[in-house]
Amino acid sequence: MLLSQTLLAAIRKALPVGIVALSALAIAPAVLFAGNASAQPITFNDSYIGAGVSSGVTNGGQSGDAATIGGNIQGRFAIPNAPISVRGAVLFGGESAAIMPLLTYDLPISSNANLYAGAGYSFADKEGKPSPLGNKNAPVLTAGAEAGLGRNVVVYGDAKWGIDAYKNSPADAVSFQAGVGYRF
Repeated sequence: MLLSQTLLAAIRKALPVGIVALSALAIAPAVLFAGNASAQPITFNDSYIGAGVSSGVTNGGQSGDAATIGGNIQGRFAIPNAPISVRGAVLFGGESAAIMPLLTYDLPISSNANLYAGAGYSFADKEGKPSPLGNKNAPVLTAGAEAGLGRNVVVYGDAKWGIDAYKNSPADAVSFQAGVGYRF
């Protein structure tokens, strides 16, 4: 058995299939759109704002902790000449929203695509009511990918991990987001 097959088998045993599939979905934009859309190079060091879907995949174990599907509004402010960005995200469901300021390290993987990872804090607008990222204020870690399509369109996908993000529960929350944005 090849090393890659052994690694894949170990990952499949360690992680639930749904999490692996959603993680693949979160990084798909960078893989699918990493090539240039035209012969003229387009660098991806721009800011953007976008919207899309959000899916909470965890449950805190208490009443009102159910996994929630909803939407997201996310933005990136690229800091000139630095590999970091200031980001903001709002993940909303039927009853509540999680509002997050984030700071990320951006790693270019092509002239128009980045991988990023960072941290921030999630503020629940209605503590105790479910959002895609838990139901209380919590520290957040994020990882994702973003890619430019042409001059003004961005696709993005990421995962967010809310640490101790459920009221009356020690459970963490995980959500996956994907969306399309306007680049400026």
